[in-house]
Amino acid sequence: MASPSNSSQNGGILGVSNKTSFGNCKVTTKTSSANLTLQPGTGIVQALIVAGGGSGAGTFRGGGGGGGGYLCTEINASGTIPIVVGGGGAASAGGSTQGVNSSVNGTISSGGGKAGLYGCGSANTDGAVGGSGGGGSGLSGCGGSNNGGAGTACQGNAGGNGSTCSSKQAGGGGGGGSGAGLPAVPAGTGGAGSSASPLSCTAFSGGGGGGSYCGGTSGAGGTGNPSGSGGDGLPTTGGSGSANTGGGGGGAGGPPSAAGGAGGSGIVIVKELNKASGVWSMQSQFSAQSQGTWPFYQEFSGIDYLIIAGGGSGGGKRGGGGGAGGYKESAGTSTGCYTVSPFGACVAALTLVGGTAIDVTIGAGGAQTPCGGTCTNNGSNSVFSGVTSTGGGGGGGEGQNGNPGGSGGGQGNTDSGTSPGGAGSASPPGQGNAGGTSLKRAGGGGGGAAAAGTNAPSSPSSPSPTGPAGAGGPGGAGATSGITGASVQRGGGGGGGAQFVAAGSGGAGGGGNGSQGQGGSPNATAGTANTGGGGGGDQDGPAAGKAGGSGIVVVRGPSARTFTVAPGTNSTSTAPGGQKIATFTVSGTLTVT
Repeated sequence: MASPSNSSQNGGILGVSNKTSFGNCKVTTKTSSANLTLQPGTGIVQALIVAGGGSGAGTFRGGGGGGGGYLCTEINASGTIPIVVGGGGAASAGGSTQGVNSSVNGTISSGGGKAGLYGCGSANTDGAVGGSGGGGSGLSGCGGSNNGGAGTACQGNAGGNGSTCSSKQAGGGGGGGSGAGLPAVPAGTGGAGSSASPLSCTAFSGGGGGGSYCGGTSGAGGTGNPSGSGGDGLPTTGGSGSANTGGGGGGAGGPPSAAGGAGGSGIVIVKELNKASGVWSMQSQFSAQSQGTWPFYQEFSGIDYLIIAGGGSGGGKRGGGGGAGGYKESAGTSTGCYTVSPFGACVAALTLVGGTAIDVTIGAGGAQTPCGGTCTNNGSNSVFSGVTSTGGGGGGGEGQNGNPGGSGGGQGNTDSGTSPGGAGSASPPGQGNAGGTSLKRAGGGGGGAAAAGTNAPSSPSSPSPTGPAGAGGPGGAGATSGITGASVQRGGGGGGGAQFVAAGSGGAGGGGNGSQGQGGSPNATAGTANTGGGGGGDQDGPAAGKAGGSGIVVVRGPSARTFTVAPGTNSTSTAPGGQKIATFTVSGTLTVT
């Protein structure tokens, strides 16, 4: 019998099935709307979706346009998919225009908000909601409204307010992909754009600057060269946002015939996570490995997380409250943000290796320490899949600054006056807020995930033997997340201690209370376990500030996944929509299948 025609390949055993192709992780950039045909074998794409920016206001005192929505996510996609690239809002001599949405296979990034308009008193308008919000117009005659518009969760930030009646007349800056627009005090600068790394190193979605009138200062466009700057008084028009960046247009200073700057058009960048399939020869296996496409393992996308570090301890001897542990959260491809984040746009969900135990570290709260030199301890970091939340800063003891951390600790007592609290994390997206300042015989509140620690307020009605003393500053509030399906507040800062006046209360979300000496409450309280809450500052004498609360890690994934956790003190559950939840209260491992 004649040999098969393919017998020269593999000794005639596997035949033509051995002739296999393997995929490349191909990156495609689209600057205009079009369909994209994906490579065979592609089932998941990473996509940066930037919408068109809003235009600046073409009136007196015009606000800056908001940057287009900035969405970096993973999408299940195969075959041919539609891509829409939104245009920027058109320049207008008498108004402002919303940016146009961009999308990939139905996943939408929202157009930038149009700017607020000056309209002779009560006819003034606010900046509009968008991917990032438009800036408000400057007021004249004390009528109307001048608020910046809100940004869309996980896509951008709010626009800045326009000037008030008592200020120089200028519009607020439009919001950007990684920062809010600044209010017109005196110049409304546009919010900063975001970096698209690893898909690109270019900055996108900067907000437009606000225009000025009557000698005010015009704001510059958002950083990263993504947007135009605002006009500078009569008769200057606003600068335009750069094409294919989603930058907001700048506002005009005046007169009414001057046009605001046009918003920049959007852009879409798609990376195909392509894998080889079929039967490999050793040669094709080697080639696939060299390209990073050999399927050693299965990958699961759309894995979301909330990672909160341990809170800092409170300071002793009229000490500041401990800062909350760093607060980081992702946003899934279909669920949006679980927390209305005070730190800007959320980050994309993770893709994890299936069947492999992934380490989870739960940060401990800063330990209680008697005051005698160093009066405070920072909380420890929490870590999941290479993402780290920073431990909260400890509150300062007498004469000590609060420590920096995820959120900063409050400043301890200084008889000489006020001193600064510890700084919160400034890395984008931020993790927390700064601690409050101290006052005589009282500590400032520790920073929280959603708000800064409160400065120790003066209380002349309850003086110390040597003059007016302060009350303890309350801790900053924690942030509320719905990642488990229920809204839970975590990451509150600790309250500051006081000697003669009332102590500060802990911030909502697990912050410990400070204590008061001289007949007040005898003890401060610790931060609540598994909230990352800061510990309360203690009262007079060598008392110890209280420990910070331990951290927590919550992981959420698609309903098709199975989560296995170790040890058994950690738990798994199901969210109302069927998504899988893993909650870690102690360090352990997570396996996804």
